[in-house]
Amino acid sequence: MNEIDQLAGRLPESLTVTVTHAQLRSGFPGWNRTELAPSFNRLYFIAEGEGSVIINGETYYPRSGQLMIMPAGSSQTTFTNPENPYTRYFCHFDAQVGEWPLFHASSKLYISDAGNPEEVQATFEELIHQFQSGGPFAGLRMQACLLNLLACCLEEGGYHDYLKDYMQFTERNKLNDVLRYIQEHLHEPIEIETLADLVHLHPNYFIPYFKKIMGVTPMHYVQRKRMEEAKRLLTYTDDSIADIADRLGMQLAHFSRQFKSHAGISPTAYRACTR
Repeated sequence: MNEIDQLAGRLPESLTVTVTHAQLRSGFPGWNRTELAPSFNRLYFIAEGEGSVIINGETYYPRSGQLMIMPAGSSQTTFTNPENPYTRYFCHFDAQVGEWPLFHASSKLYISDAGNPEEVQATFEELIHQFQSGGPFAGLRMQACLLNLLACCLEEGGYHDYLKDYMQFTERNKLNDVLRYIQEHLHEPIEIETLADLVHLHPNYFIPYFKKIMGVTPMHYVQRKRMEEAKRLLTYTDDSIADIADRLGMQLAHFSRQFKSHAGISPTAYRACTR
C-alpha cells in the first residue's frame, strides 16, 4: 500500500469537521464580494442562477446542479447576475486533519457536477434543518451531512489526486515547531517575533507564510487554541472563570469577551451546558 492509500485509510481517524453556519439563500444580496479571505471554508450547492467565482486569481462559472468548496484563507471574489441571481444552499465549516487545515489557502476551487442533484439538495436541507433546530444530536447529524457532501464534491469532481496534493504540501512540516511552541505557551504572552524566529523568517514574511498554510493569521490561531483550552478547562475542571482566564494569561473581562465571540455564549453558560 502506497503512502497516499495509507493516508486515505487514516484520514477519518484524525479528521475533524464543524459546521458554523448553514442556510438557503436566493437573490443578489450576500453574494457579491471582492477579494475576501475568510477564516472558514465555504461549501455551496447551486440550485439555479448565473454568476462567477474567482479563487486565487482563477475564474470559474458555477452553474445549477454543481457543488463547490471554497478553501479558508483563499482570495475570493464572487459575482451573480442581478437578472438571474444564484439560489444557493451553503454552509461555513472548519475542517482539519490533526492541526492541519484539510483545504489549504493556496489551493483552487473544488467544483463538480452533482451525480444526484436531488439527493444532494435533500442532504443540504437536512443539514440546514439540523443547524436551525439544534438538539443533543444535531452536531453529529450535521457532521454526517457535511462529510457526505464533501465526499460527493471531491469524488464526482474527479479530484482523485486530492490526497496526493495534500501530502505534497510539505511546507506544513516547517511549522511543527511553531505549533508545538504555541501549545506549550498558551498561558504566556506569545510574540510574533518569537514564532518567526522558530522558522528563521522576518515577522513581516512569517505572518503571510503562516496564513498561507494554516488559513488564519498566527494571532487568530493562538486565540483559537486558547479558547479550545478554555472549553476543556470549563468542562473538566472546577476552576473558577477568573482562574481559567489567569491560566491562559488573559484579563477576566477580555477573556469573557473573547470566549463569547468564539463560542457564542459566556464561559458560565458554556460550563452549565457541558455539566
